[in-house]
Amino acid sequence: MSAPVLPDGWTLVALDSIGSTNDEACRLADSGAPEGTVVCAREQTGGRGRRGRRWASPVGNLYSSTILRPDCPAPRAAELGFVAALAVADMITDGRDVRVKWPNDVLVDGGKVAGILPESSIGQDGKVEYVVMGIGVNVTFAPQLPEMRYPGAMLGGTVEGALEKLAAGLARRMRQWRREGFEEIRRAWLDRAGPIGLEVDVKLGQELVRGHFCGIDRDGALLLETPTGPRKIVAGELLGRSA
Repeated sequence: MSAPVLPDGWTLVALDSIGSTNDEACRLADSGAPEGTVVCAREQTGGRGRRGRRWASPVGNLYSSTILRPDCPAPRAAELGFVAALAVADMITDGRDVRVKWPNDVLVDGGKVAGILPESSIGQDGKVEYVVMGIGVNVTFAPQLPEMRYPGAMLGGTVEGALEKLAAGLARRMRQWRREGFEEIRRAWLDRAGPIGLEVDVKLGQELVRGHFCGIDRDGALLLETPTGPRKIVAGELLGRSA
């Protein structure tokens, strides 16, 4: 790929093919690579999504992993998934309907346009050493796989242009997170989420919980109003609706 313009101080590691950009970024982070190191490949042969799902990664879409060094306590690492979701949502500027889905998916006109896989390293002092933010964006085509819960959607344009937009958005949202804290990120995320009160299903292992979406709390946990009362969900999979 031709060299895209990245934010000041950021560095691109451009590869033709690799098993996983996240694995390579973690290796570089363990070796001391700074924040803003972006590993990008034309294709991945072993791409993965949340919960170990396969992420189809043929040539034509954006596969990137960015090293972030947030210097925060371990529990706050999860906040960066919301930061990344907003950075992806910011890429869509052509008037299409853009929604974020808890915890960190992005939908365009009801179709999934991106997948986000954060992976963290925590030091012995309980602080985050780094977060590798793996982000795959459908640019020129949208895979349609049997296991997908949403139809695919695509951004359009070029992979190089998408990387420039993503890196700029991620740098901008990270500055906001550092300057204003998670509360402002949370508010911006809720502005792009499905409406409060929407009925949703959440899969918790073998359990399926149905309730009405009540937003997210100050730690990013999903809030539901269920038939048995309020419920806070820290980890799970939201099904069906775009909240």
